[in-house]
Amino acid sequence: MHNKSTSHTGAAGAGLSELQAETEARRIIADAYRDTAPVAQPGRPPMSQGATDASVLLLAGGATTVMVGGTAGVLMYVSQFADPIVCSLVFGAPSFLVLALARLARRAKPAPDIHHHYAGPVHQDRRTVHSRTSGVWAKTHNQP
Repeated sequence: MHNKSTSHTGAAGAGLSELQAETEARRIIADAYRDTAPVAQPGRPPMSQGATDASVLLLAGGATTVMVGGTAGVLMYVSQFADPIVCSLVFGAPSFLVLALARLARRAKPAPDIHHHYAGPVHQDRRTVHSRTSGVWAKTHNQP
């Protein structure tokens, strides 16, 4: 608890000599230094975000394939008369459905708006150039 009769008449360290203040400042600055060099962490090596996303997608796809194939194998073994073609159709159909929906969703994204901002006069050249290249030694004739 604070005693109400105690008054604070200066900043902490105000009673230090110049040499003591300089030493204290060096100590604080030395303690505050932070090395920003990257250090490899245990686990996966550092990668870009795109590479990380692709890696996770490939791992998930591989795990899904193993689960679907294992289920189909167990089903064929247990039933003793399961047709491999029917099993591939039954277990493969959801994969094709997911791939088709993913492709449809990717195409459904609207095209981004492109805005160009220019500072100063702009000249747009809208001429069409028709060219014809002929001969053993190629010679191009451009005609506006």
